[in-house]
Amino acid sequence: MRHLLLYALCLMASLQVQAQHFEFDLTQAQPRYTDATGFGYDVVASPTKGSKAPFFFSVKVPDGNYRVSVTLGSRRQAAVTTVRAECRRLLVEPVATRRRELRTVSFVVNKRSTRIDDRHSVRIKDRERDYLHWDDRLTFEFNGSAPAVSRIVIDRDTTATTLFLCGNSTVVDQSREPWASWGQMIPRWWDEGVAVCNLAESGLTAGSFLAQGRLDYIMAHLRRGDYVFCEFGHNDQKERNAGAGAWYNFSHNLKVFIDRVRQKGGIVVFCTPTQRRAFDNAHQHILETHGDYPDAMRAVAQREKVPVIELHNMTRTFFETLGYEGSTRALVHYAAHTFPGQEQPLADNTHFNPYGAYEVAKMVVEGIRQLGLPLAAHLRSDWRDYSPAHPDNPDTFVWYAAPIFETAKPDGN
Repeated sequence: MRHLLLYALCLMASLQVQAQHFEFDLTQAQPRYTDATGFGYDVVASPTKGSKAPFFFSVKVPDGNYRVSVTLGSRRQAAVTTVRAECRRLLVEPVATRRRELRTVSFVVNKRSTRIDDRHSVRIKDRERDYLHWDDRLTFEFNGSAPAVSRIVIDRDTTATTLFLCGNSTVVDQSREPWASWGQMIPRWWDEGVAVCNLAESGLTAGSFLAQGRLDYIMAHLRRGDYVFCEFGHNDQKERNAGAGAWYNFSHNLKVFIDRVRQKGGIVVFCTPTQRRAFDNAHQHILETHGDYPDAMRAVAQREKVPVIELHNMTRTFFETLGYEGSTRALVHYAAHTFPGQEQPLADNTHFNPYGAYEVAKMVVEGIRQLGLPLAAHLRSDWRDYSPAHPDNPDTFVWYAAPIFETAKPDGN
């Protein structure tokens, strides 16, 4: 009996280990995703022979970090493939492969759900309920002018440092084109030593982030040495409840982040809020629209010895460098009928498009590098120093739009 029990325990352990490893040969037929199969093509139609349309592939896995190797290319045709995960989270920029050429790319990706523990869950908004990053599966988006994937290998990772992101619509993994935020672009720059878990959501303040249990989720998964980046201010300045204001509620809530993260051995970093595109009458300089909130964040950081990345200053330089007209190319400014179902022009001076979000992500990375944070050791080899006074040319920026669009602007401003 004892031998049988030992055998059963060993078998269970073996099955648990196997459940953390997945391999999929996409040169062979694959099913549509169902909860029963636990893997398969998802979201849009399955790819067909010779198709150049984007496609999605999902795998049912527990919350956590996963080391992923994807073999790109096809033995039948030339291809150009980019890899994103969950809600348009950029992992690999376009990779060109010749016919019969195969290239393998690797990264670590975070998968999460709303579950904190057996009794508690993150209280998400109704608009979040169909987001790909709150479900029970890890979803990959393969896009490009002719996407081709031959193989996917997934293993549970327990060694990578997790970079948790807290914030609002300028940070969140925006689920639909043409909206985008820096939090969904920054995963592209990390090697297999860093995974990004983005808990931000449009319209949130530091207080509502805490009230919805998002920091509770982070605390349930944070390990010593992990990072928690916080960018707030856009929506906090609109609060009118008792105690509202930069120097009381806002400052108090920032202190809550610091204390809880440090109590578990994490490292907290502040990012001052990104600027709005609000030029003066001469169309030369950005007006300050955030009141005391950037200064309050700086003051708390100075008192508590928290590193600060100055997105407020860098995005001012960025907008002013692009100029009054040119800066619209970094935000959701599009003529009517640019996207399916878009009957009216879009002219949003707060929310970034993919190019703008990509540039702000570079500002965050440059801030990490300038602060000398250990995270910088995990930058990919193709990282180059960045200055918002010399941004990338929007004409050369390449982004293959996901086949999911929305004309309604995100919450917040």
